[in-house]
Amino acid sequence: MDLDEPSGGPPVRRPAPQQPEGCLVVAIRLPVRIVALVLVLPVRMAWDALVVAGRFLNGILLRPLGRALLWLGRVLVVLPLTGLWRYAVVPVGKALAWLAQVLVVAPLVWCHRHLLTPVGHALAWLYAHVLTPAVVGLGAILARLARCLVAVPARWLYGRVLTPAGRAIAWCALGVWRLLALLVTGIGRVLYWVVRALVVLVALPASALWRWVLAPVGRGLAVVGREVWDALRHAWRIAGHLSLAVGRILGTLLRWIFVEPVRRLYRSVLTPVGHLVRDIVLRPAAEAARAVGRTGRQALAAARASVRQARADVRRLLFGEPRRPGPVARREPSGRGARTLDSSTTALTKD
Repeated sequence: MDLDEPSGGPPVRRPAPQQPEGCLVVAIRLPVRIVALVLVLPVRMAWDALVVAGRFLNGILLRPLGRALLWLGRVLVVLPLTGLWRYAVVPVGKALAWLAQVLVVAPLVWCHRHLLTPVGHALAWLYAHVLTPAVVGLGAILARLARCLVAVPARWLYGRVLTPAGRAIAWCALGVWRLLALLVTGIGRVLYWVVRALVVLVALPASALWRWVLAPVGRGLAVVGREVWDALRHAWRIAGHLSLAVGRILGTLLRWIFVEPVRRLYRSVLTPVGHLVRDIVLRPAAEAARAVGRTGRQALAAARASVRQARADVRRLLFGEPRRPGPVARREPSGRGARTLDSSTTALTKD
């Protein structure tokens, strides 16, 4: 039973065993990390400042500007293009398609159906009943001529001329092949000894140089580069924490120096003063202004009524009382003398 792992729970992840490090690694690591921290800290603080400024500009300027540009693009480009496509291009396209159907497709279909198809059938009948027998006869004549004029002379030329010439050429090629084989063998042996001398004079010293000089130097440079990279990563991480701490300190100082005094001044001084000015000055002034306005409107209404009455009196003095319309005789019967279903008289014959 394994006592290290708890029963019934997730397995415990053990740290990977670290490889033993040499004295060169330990001697290089601390100075390199200190120098990297000193060099990376200003860069990280400048980077964090640029990130904060970029976020501020993005929230204040770039995002509203982008939304405004999107709205302008939609209003100035998308909507006109949509309207142009919907109300101009599509109807014109449909009209052109109808014109093409009427002026091109229909005539071509009629031409194919009533002209090309009968002509094609006529040509097919002509080819089947006239040209095919003529071509068959001409082919037989040409085949006989080709046999007499080409095949028989070619067979005689192959048997009497080309076969002896080919044998002679093959014998010459065999001799040339043997000569080339001897030359290649000699050149191969020379190259073998040259390569062997080069291996002895160049490859062995180069191998020794690589094994005893370049490989150890490369390993040392790899160790130094790895430590420098690790130091830069640790320095970047530590500089980030330091930059965050400095930012928080500056934010706290800014809040204590500017924000808190301004907030307390606004809450303790400006707000009571504003309430006092509102209660003592602004509200009475507003009430007085409303009263003055109300009085002015009443006076103006009374003046209008007086002018209207004076104008009516002058018109009455100059032209007299206006005539009142008399009663108009109604041709229709009144309600009591109207025609009913029981009476035998109508409104026109009634006395």
